[in-house]
Amino acid sequence: MNAQELKAKTPDELKDQLVSLKKEAFNLRFQQATGQLENTARMRKVRRDVARINTVLNQKAAEAAN
Repeated sequence: MNAQELKAKTPDELKDQLVSLKKEAFNLRFQQATGQLENTARMRKVRRDVARINTVLNQKAAEAAN
């Protein structure tokens, strides 16, 4: 997922996606703790996607405030 795709979405869609990514990150942490995690790179990708969504949401909020 890239920033251009995220900018095209509405804030509600972004918030829904953020919730699902945070749930996935939670599950990945549990898998890692129990030794069941096979794709460790997925944790990094999810964490960065969460950061991208937060950045886009903050940008949209700043635009709305002006």
